[in-house]
Amino acid sequence: MKKDTRLQAWALLIPEIKQLIKEKNFKALKDVINEIHPTDLAEGFSNFELEEKLIVFRLLNSNRAVALFEDLEPQEQIFLIENMETNPLENLLTDMPVDEKTKLLKKLPERVKKKLLNLIKKEELIVVENNLKYNENIAGSVMNTYYISLSPTMSVKQSIEKIHSLSKFRKYSDMNTFYVIDNEGRLLGGISLRKLIAAPSDIKVSEIMSSVNFIKTKPDTPLEEVAKMFAKYDLIVSPVVDDNDRLIGIITVDDVIDIINTINTTQIYSVGKMSAEGGEEIKYANSTSFDLVRRRIGWLIFLAVVNFLSGSVLQTFESALATVVSLTFFIPMLLDTGGNAGSQTSVTIIRGLATGDVTFKNVWKIVKLELVASLIMALLVGFVAFFRAYLIGEGVLLAVVVGLSMVVVILLSISTGVALPLLSKKIGIDSAVFAGPIITTVADVIGLIVYFKIAQIILPQLRGLH
Repeated sequence: MKKDTRLQAWALLIPEIKQLIKEKNFKALKDVINEIHPTDLAEGFSNFELEEKLIVFRLLNSNRAVALFEDLEPQEQIFLIENMETNPLENLLTDMPVDEKTKLLKKLPERVKKKLLNLIKKEELIVVENNLKYNENIAGSVMNTYYISLSPTMSVKQSIEKIHSLSKFRKYSDMNTFYVIDNEGRLLGGISLRKLIAAPSDIKVSEIMSSVNFIKTKPDTPLEEVAKMFAKYDLIVSPVVDDNDRLIGIITVDDVIDIINTINTTQIYSVGKMSAEGGEEIKYANSTSFDLVRRRIGWLIFLAVVNFLSGSVLQTFESALATVVSLTFFIPMLLDTGGNAGSQTSVTIIRGLATGDVTFKNVWKIVKLELVASLIMALLVGFVAFFRAYLIGEGVLLAVVVGLSMVVVILLSISTGVALPLLSKKIGIDSAVFAGPIITTVADVIGLIVYFKIAQIILPQLRGLH
């Protein structure tokens, strides 16, 4: 069933849930809400009144309550934390994996964060505080330090018994892959649950484990690189090791999905020239008009100032426009085509940088491909522009100016669309920043200068004008 259809189906239960709360029929209410997936319940949580939210949350069993809590918006999480009794809140934190605790604490206000830190058990508090020290954009910030490790001398039977005894604790977030370490904690290999179950019970783990050297990562690895590795190798989990190759945590695919969503959101907002704010998604259900203004106004003002350049160029060539009024007819066509060509290229390059298809190792191959493509496109579109200008009947020289200008504008726009994202990547700026309006503005300014300079060279009546 599609997500929207599923949401619509359970949304029909909201009036029934509200009625059961009003009647205080908590037994029936518990049966109803436990049939709803926690993720769907989180999507519709804003439909309930404050007191109703507390009642619904308290009636969920431990695992479902944790799952719901992890999917709620920050303001909903803060409300529950501030209004829940100490014991249920403490139990919630106990059942929550360390990486989820870390993510939660990073987005909470200081006063709420202090309350939670006081409720976390001492042995876990050290782990959480260590995770909080990691920068948000590296692997250490999302790793879970609770994992089930095996010894190479253990038999398959002993390994399965150990996994069985620890599987009841939700803090062990992965039950698909297990890592084998020596007495000093160094990573030796990995083994899947399926392989363990299929193997003879008396065989040693060291005899059936697999190498994991190509999928291990360091805590300071950028999250973007982690996501690429998961996509490349179709991973469910990856080990995190320190400089001495000691296993210090794991990263699971659910964390990587969050990473990819954050990266995609950041890039989409950057392309649209809005404040990305770390990939925080704008949701109309919880946003105010001020939130929208705050995320957009800075870029709008910046782009308005940058676009003054186009007006300055037109002012510079005012005399040329006054002499040959027909030049104005083709300005929109030239600028729009140049901007579109530049944007097409920049989006392709930015996407390639994001997926790893474009790197500085193969950059010259990419440049060559784009330049050859740009030359072919420039000649084809230039001919169309020449033919269009010739049909107006203003003379063949004006048609030559328009056609030749189109060729040069497209070549320069595509070159700009290649160069700016690569340059931004080189200096450490998000390449998506230079997409869309930025590329278009640069292409506009360059296009206008090229157009009028070519016109001054070719048209007799403009020679000598400055």
